[in-house]
Amino acid sequence: QVQLVESGGGLVQAGGSLRLSCAASGRAISSYVMGWFRQAPGKEREFVAVINWSEDNTRYANSVKGRFTISRDNAKNTVYLQMSSLNAEDTAVYYCAATQRDWSVSAANYDYWGQGTQVTVSA
Repeated sequence: QVQLVESGGGLVQAGGSLRLSCAASGRAISSYVMGWFRQAPGKEREFVAVINWSEDNTRYANSVKGRFTISRDNAKNTVYLQMSSLNAEDTAVYYCAATQRDWSVSAANYDYWGQGTQVTVSA
């Protein structure tokens, strides 16, 4: 069993930056594919970014490409999401997720989820 806890969310002005962290416990996540998803009010949860276990492969949603960077520190059992040039459309609850399956952009393929951290971008 893997427990995930996100942190780093908050209120930021448009154009600003935030770094989200996802701390894992229970098991080492070095063999897990790790993803970030987000859910805005009234919308479905959507894929943001994914990183494979060896850190040599990442993928991003088109809406965040070039602005967000996913990374991981397996020694610290932590995954990060560096977000820059934030805009109002980035306002959402951000979730960290883990899976031992093949890497995926589909939330249905992830087995473990954190409780989420709120990111609010003011205009």
